[in-house]
Amino acid sequence: MGAPIGRGCADVAPVARLAIGSAERIGERVGLTDQTRQNVAAEIVPGDARTSILSQNARQEIRLKDVDPHRRLYPAIRVRRYFLQLLWFFDEGTYTVAVVDGHDSEVVRFPSFDGMVIPNVLYKPQGASAQHPVPALVWVHGGPGGQSRRGYSALQQFLVNHGYAVLAINNRGSSGYGKQFFAADDQKHGREPLWDTVAAKKYLQSQPWVDKEKIGILGGSYGGYMVLAALAFQPDAFKAGVDLFGISNWVRTLNSIPPYWESFRKALYQEVGDPGKQEQMLRDTSPLFHADKIRKPLMVLQGKNDPRVIKPESDEIVEAVKKNGVPVEYVVFDDEGHGFAKKKNEIEAYENILKFLDQYLKGVPPAAAAAH
Repeated sequence: MGAPIGRGCADVAPVARLAIGSAERIGERVGLTDQTRQNVAAEIVPGDARTSILSQNARQEIRLKDVDPHRRLYPAIRVRRYFLQLLWFFDEGTYTVAVVDGHDSEVVRFPSFDGMVIPNVLYKPQGASAQHPVPALVWVHGGPGGQSRRGYSALQQFLVNHGYAVLAINNRGSSGYGKQFFAADDQKHGREPLWDTVAAKKYLQSQPWVDKEKIGILGGSYGGYMVLAALAFQPDAFKAGVDLFGISNWVRTLNSIPPYWESFRKALYQEVGDPGKQEQMLRDTSPLFHADKIRKPLMVLQGKNDPRVIKPESDEIVEAVKKNGVPVEYVVFDDEGHGFAKKKNEIEAYENILKFLDQYLKGVPPAAAAAH
């Protein structure tokens, strides 16, 4: 059996096999019991295959539908309290997909710098212990008023499978915790919400199974802004940062909101600031104007056709940080907008993120990180 995409799955022993080589075999079922839940595999023969979808019936069966032998990242299904995940193996022309345990999560809370209680979703990799501590990431959601919830995230599971703890923070300003909490970040971006992420790092450092010296930060959209803000305004807090289509210049972003987003524009002006009246405040909280302070490795991913966070937001921060002599990796997707619509791009992005984190957070030599 070839090397798996997911960590810790090289020894998965198939206890059920299913050859799918034609349309007639698509939809075959693999039943799960408590005894076989952790190790179920289906041998895939490339054929008339398309997209993999999982479904669950009342008898807790996993159905493999339209399996695509070229796709490497898959959705999951929750069976009782366990996440199950599909991981690809490849060996001498035969594709095998193993249904294995994904990583469940727990809700944790900690007091921030001012005593405000911050809720989070924590993912712990298998094998993490005080004897074998793991690197960790503070994951910042988009928004600003988004929310990280328990549920399936392909990238989160991908990272946890590769040995990274993930703490998905719901910093002040997140939805779901009442009006006061939601409004607690208004006109304070780059300050109090950012300081919550630093408190999140301290929380991770308090866990005996986390490597205290290997904690990074990752986020997309507004979360990408928080990554850049963390590296610029708290330059010693995190060892590395990954920014997916994040804002670097609030003045430009708020001035470039299209007319058909008028209601969105008004809400952002109220929460972040009005560039016509508060330009200096927005410059003070925009990482681009403080990029000279960034001295930790940075990865930036950007869609060329992004209408929300336009490409110059990433172009300019990358160019500015490079002047500091800091390692910067920049990946642009010519056929994407705000986020990933194409699976091939999502796969490429995740693999690049993993390689970057392995090198700059785990400390894996570049050649080994690339091979991994």
